[in-house]
Amino acid sequence: MATLPQYDAAPSRPLSRGDIKVLSLSALGGALEFYDFIIFVYFATVIGALFFPPEMPEWLRMVQTYGIFAAGYLARPLGGIIMAHFGDLLGRKRMFTLSIFLMSVPTLLIGCLPTYATIGYAAPLLLVLMRILQGAAVGGEVPGAWVFVTEHVSRKDVGLACGTLASGLVAGILIGSIISAFFKSYYSAEEMSAYGWRVPFLIGGFSASSRSTCAATWKRPRCSPRCAPRRRSPTGCR
Repeated sequence: MATLPQYDAAPSRPLSRGDIKVLSLSALGGALEFYDFIIFVYFATVIGALFFPPEMPEWLRMVQTYGIFAAGYLARPLGGIIMAHFGDLLGRKRMFTLSIFLMSVPTLLIGCLPTYATIGYAAPLLLVLMRILQGAAVGGEVPGAWVFVTEHVSRKDVGLACGTLASGLVAGILIGSIISAFFKSYYSAEEMSAYGWRVPFLIGGFSASSRSTCAATWKRPRCSPRCAPRRRSPTGCR
């Protein structure tokens, strides 16, 4: 009975300065990505009041607002499947750049969306669309980043690489909570409803330049034994 070929672990080697730079910037990119994804929930009360009819009961507004937030999570598996497939075909760096675009643009647009008072029920529908795009982006970026960092380092440093990236994702949630607390303490309730809630989304949208720097530092590592079962190419792992 034929058996699949076995491959030894990548040669043990210390982390280089390039490895540390890639891990650090990947963690930073993950933090900013998750900040964009999670900041919505910290302003759910204000968003619910602005994007749904004022005569709607408050409990129903909150249920629908959190439902829009959940739409991002429902879209994550689809984004992961599609971007993982094309990441193997076209390269993870390209998919990482696409995920930056899919996250940054909807985040920026959420900060610019007109409310229910201006365009009626089109406002929550557009909000749902933006959340779906955000979910697809984070669903493709995070798994792709994990695969990339594990291929980039030696076998003994895989745990450190994955832990560094996971810490960056959690840091994004922390950054969102800190920014939310700051704005809610700095602005009055009237100012928050008028324009204050938009600023954190605009900050997230304009942070695309930082994440583009992260993507630009991703180099194609030489094909390691761990990625050999999937593909070898003259240019190395993609």
